Amino acid sequence: MSESILNSSKAPEPVGSYPHARRVGNLLFLSGVGPRERGTSVIPGVTLNEQGEVISYDIEAQCHSVFRNVRYIVEEAGSSWDQIIDVTVFLTHMKADFPIYNRLYAEYFKTNQPCRTTLEILSLPTPIAIELKVIATI
Repeated sequence: MSESILNSSKAPEPVGSYPHARRVGNLLFLSGVGPRERGTSVIPGVTLNEQGEVISYDIEAQCHSVFRNVRYIVEEAGSSWDQIIDVTVFLTHMKADFPIYNRLYAEYFKTNQPCRTTLEILSLPTPIAIELKVIATI
């Protein structure tokens, strides 16, 4: 079975020692993808204080950005948005953010409906409110 490590030239750099994705046979496994922008620590829709703590955030802006980053990775790996088969979503504020996230998810996955699991977690490694873990076919 063929196996390879893949990194996107458009998605934000990983915050640790891991690739953007790993291909095993005809499956593509993405590492957790957040909404940061490549080459910077900017997180769309997030305002931080001087201590780096979140003052405010816009979950809609983060959702659009994280979906864009996932698209960058799957496309550069030779797959496509419609070949995504499984999505695990991590939200840090389920009650407040799920309705907005769920509406946007339905727009992005209108024709392709992968399996999905949504979890609320206490925090993520950077001051973001959403992260996606994705599996796609190639």
